[in-house]
Amino acid sequence: MPPHTQLDIPSLLQRIPLFSELSDADIQLVARYTRDRHVSRGEVLFQRGDQPHGFYFVVTGQVKLAFSSAQGTEKVVEIVGPMQSFGEAVMFMNHPYPVFAEALTDTVLVHVGQQVVSELIDQDSTFAHKLLAGMAIRLHGLVQDVETYSLRSSTQRVIGYLLQVADSDAPGEIALPTSKQVIASRLNLTPETLSRIFHDLSEAGLISVQGKRITLHDPARLARYGG
Repeated sequence: MPPHTQLDIPSLLQRIPLFSELSDADIQLVARYTRDRHVSRGEVLFQRGDQPHGFYFVVTGQVKLAFSSAQGTEKVVEIVGPMQSFGEAVMFMNHPYPVFAEALTDTVLVHVGQQVVSELIDQDSTFAHKLLAGMAIRLHGLVQDVETYSLRSSTQRVIGYLLQVADSDAPGEIALPTSKQVIASRLNLTPETLSRIFHDLSEAGLISVQGKRITLHDPARLARYGG
C-alpha cells in the first residue's frame, strides 16, 4: 500500500470483529474517533509504561509486542498481522502498556479512540458482550501459549509453528513472516537453539531451509517428529 493512500476507514472498521454487527450510523460514529497511522519498519508505536488511549487494528504489515528483561534480552509476546487488533484490554484497565509495540515492516494501522468504545458499551449491552468475548479469546490464546512453553519441547514448538504458518497438510514452501530472531523470541528460544533445530530437521530430511524460505517435504511426518 503506497504510503499516502487514503484509507476507507468505515469499510475497515466493519472488518474488525468487534464492530462487525454495528449499524452504519454507529460505524460512522466510530470513524470520527479513528485515525490512520503509517509507520516505517523499526518505528515504535508506544513504549512500555505509556498510557493507552484506544486500540489498534493492523491493515497491512506486522507489529511485535515485546518487553525487555532485567538482563537486557528481548521477549516477544505476540506478533500481530493484517486484520488483527491489539490493545483492547489494556485501555480499560487504566494501567500503562506492559509491553512496547514496534513495526516489523512498513505498516499501516488504524487507531480507535477509547472514548467512542466506552460510549458504545454504555448504549449497547450486545457490544459489551462482544468486547468481553474477544478479550476472552485473546486470554485463551495466551493460556495456550503458556501451556505450549511448559509442556512441549523446543523441537515440538518449532514444528508446531512451521505447521501453523503452512496451514496445509500438503508438501510445499513457506516464507517465514518475520526474522528468525523474532520467531525464536516468540517461541521462547534462543536464536542458536532455533538454528540448531532447523539444522536437525533438515538432516532428518523433513525440511529444507534457504534464508526465510522453508520447504516442508512431508508435513504429516514432520508433525510426528519429536513427539
